[in-house]
Amino acid sequence: MTDFKELQTKEELEQMWKRSTEKPVLVLKHSTTCPISAEAFKQYQAFLESGADPAEAYLVKVIESRDLSNQLAEETGVKHESPQLFLLQDNHVRWHTSHSAITEDAINQALQQA
Repeated sequence: MTDFKELQTKEELEQMWKRSTEKPVLVLKHSTTCPISAEAFKQYQAFLESGADPAEAYLVKVIESRDLSNQLAEETGVKHESPQLFLLQDNHVRWHTSHSAITEDAINQALQQA
């Protein structure tokens, strides 16, 4: 099982980008007040618990860490949505999706194609 790390500082975000040059990185932007986001979070956790992933996993809480969430949108060039999932590799967005399209199967497929 892979655990995720919650990003809370700009330094942690910078480190996450650096890690993307070593291995794929997954980042879930999650709203703690949204039921759709809660379901996406469950799918993300199910994927991580499957043990099949070769990626590092991160979480950004969009309400509690709004500045970081906005910075991630700016750095990726992808309009903010919540929930939203990114697959980053070599400092680039390789794949992203949002809302109910965030599923365990979709994450597996994205990693296989990366």
